[in-house]
Amino acid sequence: MNTVQVVSGLTEIAQKTRLAASRLGVLATEEKNQAINAIALALESAQDEILAANVADCEAAMAEGIAKPLYKRLQLDEHKLRDAIAGVRDVAKLDDPVGKVQIHREIDTGLILKRITCPLGVLGIIFEARPEAAIQIVSLAIKSGNGVILKGGKEALRSCEAIVKAIKKGLSNTAVNPDAVQLLTTRSEILELLKLDKYVDLIIPRGSNSFVRFVQENTRIPVLGHADGICHLYIDQAADFEKAISITVDSKTQYPAACNAIETLLVHSNIAAEFLPKVAEALQAQNVELRGDERTLKILPQIDLATATDWETEYSDLILAMKIVDSLEAAINHISEYGSRHTEAIVTEDLTAAATFQALVNAAGVYHNCSTRFADGFRYGFGAEVGISTQQMPPRGPVGLEGLVTYKYQMCGDGHIVKTYTGANAKSFTHRDLE
Repeated sequence: MNTVQVVSGLTEIAQKTRLAASRLGVLATEEKNQAINAIALALESAQDEILAANVADCEAAMAEGIAKPLYKRLQLDEHKLRDAIAGVRDVAKLDDPVGKVQIHREIDTGLILKRITCPLGVLGIIFEARPEAAIQIVSLAIKSGNGVILKGGKEALRSCEAIVKAIKKGLSNTAVNPDAVQLLTTRSEILELLKLDKYVDLIIPRGSNSFVRFVQENTRIPVLGHADGICHLYIDQAADFEKAISITVDSKTQYPAACNAIETLLVHSNIAAEFLPKVAEALQAQNVELRGDERTLKILPQIDLATATDWETEYSDLILAMKIVDSLEAAINHISEYGSRHTEAIVTEDLTAAATFQALVNAAGVYHNCSTRFADGFRYGFGAEVGISTQQMPPRGPVGLEGLVTYKYQMCGDGHIVKTYTGANAKSFTHRDLE
């Protein structure tokens, strides 16, 4: 397929998606919820086909020597699929984010201004592995009134095709046109998708840091996402050891390939001699490879010495860097230097230290006495998420429905003109907020 044909084909797909999205954007909440529940039923009916497709993807990926973290993301078992479908149904239960009146104001008698939420339009979602992401994304897109063009990684092609086939089948007897959901299948289509700024309103990349940076550097379309997931856990001198060990183990090992798993453990020097051997034992029992700074190695001489690159590495694996710090300030400074503004946490019984940490650490999620693995749209009660954003401007953190709408200003008058409000005898505005 030559470039001209690819562009032509993608343009046609994008046009169809935009048309379907424009109609989806004005559907009633009940119509959208019916469509979402129909998707859940269709996915359940296609479970065997989806799981078989994923097995084939996994076998092919293993034969090609896929990296271990990516393979973990690729795997879709019965439990993951069940949870993803539960997330779809949860989205149907959420409030509709479209049509909310944020401002209702009288500018003058008979001149009324409203600010009302509305869909973004068409979302372009590019993701590596993790086929269940397609399920989460589509449900959120439909609830927020957006069309969606999906591009999964080549390693998840069969899985994504089976999932989107089921989704389209589910939508076929609803008010939502199946054209609102599209799947791209070839690598060459990625760059062409990134050029479709006339039809695509937002790009959301989900994958490795190099992949996200590639997307950010090759499009004029706004991009929502994060390049790195370098998360830290700081064990303060006033930490409860039992809590600290449990939270450390969960934050690292519950799902090490996730972007909200910790990569560095910071420990206050006043407790390091007592705490480090205990937490190391718990981590090594879970097959975690430990690396530490020179001070840590004096307490744990059996582990490897951490190098400068360890502090800026997202392992996405059972590897953890450890560093001793002399104060809360030193921990915050290390996080400011090496953190990716994703999720950071402190374990302490000192509420003043916790408040200081949460106030001064700049990240999308800043936690006290709990695992960083809670940074997830489903766990936040969003039903699902389209991705996590670490940008300073909102939306930030796990992005659910509220991150997929924008707003428009609507004004209604009765022959009002600006000239009335200018000049020597200018009339005043009332600027009165209405219920």
